[in-house]
Amino acid sequence: MRKTVRTGLFTINTWSHTMKGSSMFFSEPEPCRAKEVELAPGILRIVANNPGKMTYHGTNSYIIDTPDGRFIIDPGPAEDSAHFEAIIENLGAKPSGILLTHHHSDHFGVVPALRARTDAPVYASRAFPDDAFRPDRFLEDGQVIAGLTVLHTPGHASDHLCFARPDGVLFTGDHVMSWNSSIVSPPDGNMHDYCAQLQRLIERDDRIYFPGHGPILRDPQPYVKRLLSNRMRREAEILAHLSNTPDSVQNIAASVYQKTDPHIAMAAGRNVAAHLEKLLSESRVVQDGEVWKLT
Repeated sequence: MRKTVRTGLFTINTWSHTMKGSSMFFSEPEPCRAKEVELAPGILRIVANNPGKMTYHGTNSYIIDTPDGRFIIDPGPAEDSAHFEAIIENLGAKPSGILLTHHHSDHFGVVPALRARTDAPVYASRAFPDDAFRPDRFLEDGQVIAGLTVLHTPGHASDHLCFARPDGVLFTGDHVMSWNSSIVSPPDGNMHDYCAQLQRLIERDDRIYFPGHGPILRDPQPYVKRLLSNRMRREAEILAHLSNTPDSVQNIAASVYQKTDPHIAMAAGRNVAAHLEKLLSESRVVQDGEVWKLT
């Protein structure tokens, strides 16, 4: 069911979404493909047709009107030609720029083709790691581009950026998603940075998040507090496991997360590895080959 929500700052048009059973996460109906939906004044969303266990219904691409013209945030994967054409149609003849939250292919893949088609400049973090592609302009934490304040939020990826509008909208990419928590996969992912940047968002006063996957998130600070609390709970469970026996990442993940799906189990293993690297940097654990143990 479509509904209109008034935030006090602006009116948001969106599809209603619900909690996933007793979970803290949210769900929404599968969206129409290659079709723009106006979520708020000056914000269109087009969802790529790349659903999966790590992407939910697909990547959210946002076309936004700014004081400097029309921009797109995260044009999406290279393999979805219908999504690409919908972006071209809605960007207009002279788009002003392409903004990237991070370099992962489900967000970035189509960017070279989009730049070639539109001549729009590509803006990315100075930490953008892909040597095969060079953005046109690099962004720094605190910089303002097209009325959006850049937040460098490493953790899920070393180059991850969020973009804040003055009216309380924050485009959060994969740093905070409403449908699930983010994977933090070393070596590019860093759990210490990820938790620090969650705390940074808790201390801000943004009113609504537009994430890289899944539905928008209103009143986000309590939700982000739960995300951070869950990370600390997992860390405590890892330490409790190691207090009983030194062990490998795979065995710790199997004990702590208890996931049977191989894709989800892989993600759990990467998160455990990231937690262990954080604990290693804090001198709370040591590594001996594939075995981790308490200091």
